[in-house]
Amino acid sequence: MYPNEKQIFARIRRRGLASLCCALAAALAAPAGAETLALDPARSTLTFVLGATGHDVEGTLALAEGSIDFDRSTGAAGGKITIDAAKTATGSEGRDEKMHGEVLLSAKFPAIVFEPQKLEGQLAPSGKSRVTLHGKVGLLGASHDLALPAEVEIAGGRLVASSTFKIPFIAWGLKDPSLFVLRVDKEVVVTLRVEGTLSAGL
Repeated sequence: MYPNEKQIFARIRRRGLASLCCALAAALAAPAGAETLALDPARSTLTFVLGATGHDVEGTLALAEGSIDFDRSTGAAGGKITIDAAKTATGSEGRDEKMHGEVLLSAKFPAIVFEPQKLEGQLAPSGKSRVTLHGKVGLLGASHDLALPAEVEIAGGRLVASSTFKIPFIAWGLKDPSLFVLRVDKEVVVTLRVEGTLSAGL
């Protein structure tokens, strides 16, 4: 083997060792309990009820995509859940047109985004648990604190979570759709059932 060939192989070995050290360092730096929940929009449902004079207004929200990163041991959480605001519907064409044009302003703000920050409560490795996911929801260009109390069930690498909570949409700056003879509540009740796949965090 010529001297220059020895030098080339020596460099390759050093680079390989350096790459291995970097990979080990990255693995050691990652939280031991880090996990990711990838939500499945096709198997998730979000509905809402707004109390109104004479009858309640019921509707649906559309989950576009979402993932939640969390650590069971520390409660740290991250990720993003996106709702397609333009697909919000109540089953009445005229009412939906007014809702999108005057309340949700969905042409200008097409997405409602929830960013998890903290997982409160003990999430069991399998079976049922009760936890609360805290975070920020972005709505009409503003950010608001939101806590989602949830019943969670884990089985076979899949997670199903159900939650019911209130959104004080008037206090958050959305237009009050009440009319002279039609009054609506100042809060809307949202119920969700989401399903997704769990995996170890990178």
